[in-house]
Amino acid sequence: MIKREHWGSRLGFILAAAGSAVGLGNIWKFPYMAGANGGGAFLVIYLGLVFTIGLSVMLAEFVIGRMSEKNAIGAFAKLKGGLWPIIGVFGVAAAFIILSFYSVVAGWTISYMIKSVTGALAVEDPAALGDIFGTFIADTTSPLIFHAVFMALTVFVVLAGVGGGIERASKILMPALFALLIVLIVRSVTLPGSMEGVAFLLSPDFSKVTWSTVSDALSQAFFSLSLGMGAMITYGSYLSKKENLPGSAGWVTLLDSTVAVMAGLLILPAVFAFGFDPSAGPGLTFITLPAVFAQMPFGAFFAFLFFLLLAIAALTSAVSILEVVVAYFVDDRGVSRKSAAVIIGFVIFLLGIPSSLSMGVMGDVKIIAGKNFFDLMDFISSSLLLPIGGLFISLFVGWVVWGKAQEEIAAHNGVIPIWVGAWGVIVKFIAPIAIAFILLKGLGVF
Repeated sequence: MIKREHWGSRLGFILAAAGSAVGLGNIWKFPYMAGANGGGAFLVIYLGLVFTIGLSVMLAEFVIGRMSEKNAIGAFAKLKGGLWPIIGVFGVAAAFIILSFYSVVAGWTISYMIKSVTGALAVEDPAALGDIFGTFIADTTSPLIFHAVFMALTVFVVLAGVGGGIERASKILMPALFALLIVLIVRSVTLPGSMEGVAFLLSPDFSKVTWSTVSDALSQAFFSLSLGMGAMITYGSYLSKKENLPGSAGWVTLLDSTVAVMAGLLILPAVFAFGFDPSAGPGLTFITLPAVFAQMPFGAFFAFLFFLLLAIAALTSAVSILEVVVAYFVDDRGVSRKSAAVIIGFVIFLLGIPSSLSMGVMGDVKIIAGKNFFDLMDFISSSLLLPIGGLFISLFVGWVVWGKAQEEIAAHNGVIPIWVGAWGVIVKFIAPIAIAFILLKGLGVF
């Protein structure tokens, strides 16, 4: 039997888990979601949901992982068996699918790092930058090359193991991420007119809140923490009994939400300073922001730092996603870590090819319900597998292993905290209802 690895330190685990949660969803998606939903009011609702429902589900995943010391599938098999391992199967499948198209988008960030240096983005007109972006992603070969580069980086970290690869990389990448964020925020908020963007993000106007605002905040809170795919189960399985699970979950949630707020303080003030639309959607990152940087002193340098920041955030998340799949094959199939990382990484790269091509030559190829391959992969994983996983993870901890879950919370000091009752209410009732709402919304029920 292969000896199970463990984290070398609590800090290493927290940084790795935070790296898993911190990804493109925080730095790319959160600012435009806030921009499209009124800014400050969206931020308040988002943070409220992150520190209630999000934190509770994350803690549930940590509990499952450490109780079982198994991967996402093996954890359910060991703790209960029956049909419950299917939830783990959904998680592993979601991780496999998500990384295939996530790597494609992450590859774009590497390309834009290079474009920043070469001057290809030194264009102030958003329409022209839109053409540059559209031409690039529609190209057959270039995006695939950067997709391959990003997957190779991800595999390189994972094959080195939990301590020597993931933990070591996290101790370098996460501080670098925060340092880059601080440098870019200082530049952003010192631009003339930037305070309007700061006020937009930090001054809530609840008169602008609609049901859609709450719905978007709930979805962002759930998905930004990497919940539902077994990543936190897998990372939790490498924890010793000495670790304080609630404290660790709290730190990870705090770091994740801090990065989201910092990303908002980086992007929105700069966008307001130059008179652009804060609700520009996904194009805010690859079209609007390059236009902002082009008008900024030393803009090429700051553009490079920004896309480096994005690439680091993407890599820390991608590592955790690949680890979900690798851990299953190492634990349950007896495959060596290096073989599993390389083979699975290559297969995921292959699955990402049609996602990349669907931006160009396969753009008119519709698979199901008018969706191209990229959109279909996103729908299956984000709208189906992840919510289903999160829903049943909550129910599993709240109703199936609740007694053992409370003991696991107290494992580090033998005391069950007084707040466990409130956590039980959330994982038994509130979180399942909220996640069911996300699932039904994704299915277009309302």
